Amino acid sequence: MVNVPAPVADPIAGISVLSTGTVAIRPEHVEATGKPMYWWLLTSRRWTSPRPVNVYVIEHRDGLVLFDTGQDRASVTDSDYFPGGVTGVMYDRLARFRIDAADTLTARLAAIGHDVADVHTAVISHLHQDHIGGLRELTGAELLVSRREWETLGKPAPELRGLLRSHIDLPGLRWRHIDPERWPDGIPTGHDLFGDGSLVLLSTPGHTPGSMSLLVRRPRRPPLLMVGDLTYDAHLLQAGRVPGVGSRRQLRATTARINALLRRHPDLVILPAHDPEAAARLAAATATFSPEGGSLPHASG
Repeated sequence: MVNVPAPVADPIAGISVLSTGTVAIRPEHVEATGKPMYWWLLTSRRWTSPRPVNVYVIEHRDGLVLFDTGQDRASVTDSDYFPGGVTGVMYDRLARFRIDAADTLTARLAAIGHDVADVHTAVISHLHQDHIGGLRELTGAELLVSRREWETLGKPAPELRGLLRSHIDLPGLRWRHIDPERWPDGIPTGHDLFGDGSLVLLSTPGHTPGSMSLLVRRPRRPPLLMVGDLTYDAHLLQAGRVPGVGSRRQLRATTARINALLRRHPDLVILPAHDPEAAARLAAATATFSPEGGSLPHASG
């Protein structure tokens, strides 16, 4: 491992969040109850309130970076978007999306002053449908996914594991497979995106085998950790409570590592993909200046 110092001059001009619509999911999805996933999926009668489908936008001096790409509007307008039969029933019971015409990735980026053609890099936390929806719009960007996550596409019955290959492995896209290291408590180890210590991809398996998170460090500001679906509410993660989708063993292990990091660096801000409070938390963090902000140490693999 090679230690990378925190950036001295801030290479990031701004960070924002946009939402490509909303999703209602099952309460058992948000927090594990001990029931097997397919059991609660088939028997649950309740839905959560609508939650955002967040995409994080980072204005780095080397190019515009996205963390995740949201949900595809075609998923609510195209009757053939999802598989049919029993697999289609599973998708119907898993989530209810609302995605309006103005909720496409291109439209949402334009609303905050960005052209989708200017996206340099899009990091995909994992390959579930609500994180890959903007891929068709990103033909000019480099798409980063963990190698382990990509390899799950080649395993049998990917649709039953939430992977819609026909909407992922598309012609004309530029994929790059990343191998972020597993990291111990204390010092996250991962892939330094631009070599300046500001954006580091971390291996955070659990929700899927190859899930990644993005650590963002800026001088004199609190560090941020964008965690995808490792949790659906930051306060649940800090309480050690894990979601009902994924490997509970891996979810608990990754959650424990992040909570150990939080104990050492209590200013670390957790930003999940579907946390209703994430936008407010990001706004507060980006407005905060601190002599110790961005001081979280890490290493690059």
